[in-house]
Amino acid sequence: MVSTNPVLDDQPHDECGVFGVWAPGEDVAKITYYGLFALQHRGQEAAGIAVGDGEQIVVFKDLGLVSQVFDEQSLQALQGHLAIGHTRYSTAGGVSWENSQPIFRTTPSDTDVALAHNGNLINHLQLMKEARAKGLVSTEGFPSDSEVTCALLADAAGNGTTVLQSALRLLPQLEGAFCLVFTDGHNVFAARDPHGVRPLCLGRLERGWVVSSETCALDIVGASFVREIDPGELVVINDSGVSSMRFAEGKRKGCIFEYVYLARPDSDLRGRSVNTTRVEIGRRLAKECPADGDLVIPVPDSGTPAAVGYAQGSGLPYGTGLVKNAYVGRTFIQPTQMLRQLGIRLKLNPLKDQIRGKKLVVVDDSIVRGNTQRALIRMLREAGAAEVHVRIASPPVKWPCFYGIDFASPGELIANAVDSGKPEAMVEAVRQAIGADSLGYISVDAMVDATEQDKATMCCACFDGDYPLGLPEGNNNADLVRAMKQGTYPLPLVGTDYESAH
Repeated sequence: MVSTNPVLDDQPHDECGVFGVWAPGEDVAKITYYGLFALQHRGQEAAGIAVGDGEQIVVFKDLGLVSQVFDEQSLQALQGHLAIGHTRYSTAGGVSWENSQPIFRTTPSDTDVALAHNGNLINHLQLMKEARAKGLVSTEGFPSDSEVTCALLADAAGNGTTVLQSALRLLPQLEGAFCLVFTDGHNVFAARDPHGVRPLCLGRLERGWVVSSETCALDIVGASFVREIDPGELVVINDSGVSSMRFAEGKRKGCIFEYVYLARPDSDLRGRSVNTTRVEIGRRLAKECPADGDLVIPVPDSGTPAAVGYAQGSGLPYGTGLVKNAYVGRTFIQPTQMLRQLGIRLKLNPLKDQIRGKKLVVVDDSIVRGNTQRALIRMLREAGAAEVHVRIASPPVKWPCFYGIDFASPGELIANAVDSGKPEAMVEAVRQAIGADSLGYISVDAMVDATEQDKATMCCACFDGDYPLGLPEGNNNADLVRAMKQGTYPLPLVGTDYESAH
């Protein structure tokens, strides 16, 4: 289950994190457990580990956080020399045990295969029709793109065809964003889509190798960073070490939102520290959107680095105005109606002595629906803030993502709900909707410049509507995007009265 409280769950979510380890003689299940623990921010709905010993693959997975799914007893039962793991947030397929990963299949020659996937395939429907025609997946329901991919991979392996050969045939047929970690019980494979939308890296253990969605997991398990896995590259890890091969020509389009929000601040992306990037975004935000304030405070934790940078760039003092309850995440226990009315106080609480009578500059990473910001501003005013000036460390989110992030639908995005076609008018309407004294967003160019990456190598689709990998078929949000681009779905999507539309 997922929290249905829009105040507690008003953030974009990445689909998942993947991890793999090849380390004979080591406790690979526990290494994977700690790797997934480090990647918990990338998915909190389900977690799983598959371990291979050369003869069979054993998979243990369930709904819940990594610490809820595994205990000492379950990890002790997972014995082998290699493992892959997954922590999931669903963007394709519902929240169910069946959709948790790793996915397990058996090839026609009785070889076990387990697969973990991060991303979204835009040709999911086409691949699903192929899998159904071969009788590989159910004709009822809507099997996830991960399940379909694993089914096709396993089906083609057999009768003299290895899993590696099957992968080299299948990978060029996958369209969209994907980082795959999979195993046949003898090898650990890792593949990254030709655009490198989602991150994936290779690390070295004293007696083995690790692959991970982010470098922070390498640090946690004591692995040294070797390099990123390149777009369009398939890596194979076994007794012979690490080998690499290309299945497609790389044309990099890394996700800008990894820098803004998704990745952990202690990770590095393309040689650039995520935390350093977010601090620099804050500095640039201060130059583009100055504010007459007494104190800069973050919305913890995702707004903290940008708030530090904003304070540095503006010369205003930085302080802690909000305390976060670390134990409120994606809760499985729904709050009562009374607590739901308290809303954001379950997650954040103001330090009244710090903010009373002050003009606050509140820095957050993004505005999606606007529910969180509206509740937060109301809470700060009740706590005695004289003024609340909101500064956002990303541009307005106007377009949904089809490459592995779960955003709201176009009509639920507040930037669309109040859009009049003029950026200044849209910002003013959002300001009024959330109740801030002023509102400022960083520009796309300033945000990209803070990453020190070439803009031509970045995907900024959620901000600029330019989808470099194309749009999926049979997707309602994609159909809305096409209509918006053709001008047949006029803005504002729900009128200018945001309150009455929600």
